[in-house]
Amino acid sequence: MTRVGFGFDVHRFAPGDHLMLGLVRIPHACGIEAHSDGDVLVHALCDALLGASGLGDIGHHFPPSDERWRGAPGRLLLAETLRILKQAGFRPHNADLTAVCERPRLAPHFPAMRAALAEVLGLPESAVNLKATTSEGLGFTGRGEGIAAFAVAMVVPSSLG
Repeated sequence: MTRVGFGFDVHRFAPGDHLMLGLVRIPHACGIEAHSDGDVLVHALCDALLGASGLGDIGHHFPPSDERWRGAPGRLLLAETLRILKQAGFRPHNADLTAVCERPRLAPHFPAMRAALAEVLGLPESAVNLKATTSEGLGFTGRGEGIAAFAVAMVVPSSLG
């Protein structure tokens, strides 16, 4: 039985010189304000995977009140999410992620992101899709105050090939 989950995450820009997105370091005029590394794509993906498995959300498993996760890289959060899924008898089947920001341009980074995400997920690159869009100057993303991400993921029972 396949199951589908949806995830969303948002973070405010802060002083810094890069963003971590889709497990890739991207040079940028700002950083991210977050308890972990602020990888909105990974956070949305974790929420989608957990939701599809009926296992709550990222805030439940990785609360900002838990110092173990302070500064945690997205790779660690995603690996731990996969461990939780496996323990519950699920594995990812595919994922579709969308980032919303005016800058930086993300499309040039998609091949590296897709490769990194697929590797951690244990999926072929063709099972990981990435998209980026702007909000046409509207709202907090349009004003360049932050970045948002959406994710949809499908999981299947671990026993399925």
